[in-house]
Amino acid sequence: MKGIVFTEFLEMVEATFGLETVDYIINESNLKSEGVYTSVGTYDFIEMVNLITNLSSKVNIPVDTLIYEYGKYFFGVLIKSHPKIFDVYNSPIDLLSSVESHIHVHVRKIYPEAELPTFEILEQTKDSIQMLYKSERAMYMFAQALIEKTFEHYHDMAKVSLEKLNEKGTKVKFTIEKVYE
Repeated sequence: MKGIVFTEFLEMVEATFGLETVDYIINESNLKSEGVYTSVGTYDFIEMVNLITNLSSKVNIPVDTLIYEYGKYFFGVLIKSHPKIFDVYNSPIDLLSSVESHIHVHVRKIYPEAELPTFEILEQTKDSIQMLYKSERAMYMFAQALIEKTFEHYHDMAKVSLEKLNEKGTKVKFTIEKVYE
């Protein structure tokens, strides 16, 4: 997993829960990296699992909720790092439908060793999209947060529902419908 995911996670934890909590989760997590990350490094995903699990225990917030909140936070990182990508698309559905064919292609050029989830478009109209999320990391709540923030960025609203297609959450079907006020 790319280091930026770790560095930004720890920044979010510090901003939300304080430096003491960052120290606590690093110390409790028995990390091979010892909690020292660079944004361009690559680290074992199990370290993220340990950090999130220990944060969940410390602050008494479910893991899925923390992953979702981190997805919302990380969207802000994407906006700052890659603002022009949002100018390429006219709508959130256009952007979402191009994640696999355009956005992830560019990510792999920058980070060839990146292990990204896949998004298969099952059905798409002007106002809705169904996507199949697949990832051994099962961070579908992170994906849901990014989807919702994408609509927010375009000043649109959406109803986002998900259906776990297996118990682990490594395959999830997202149904996203634009909502008109």
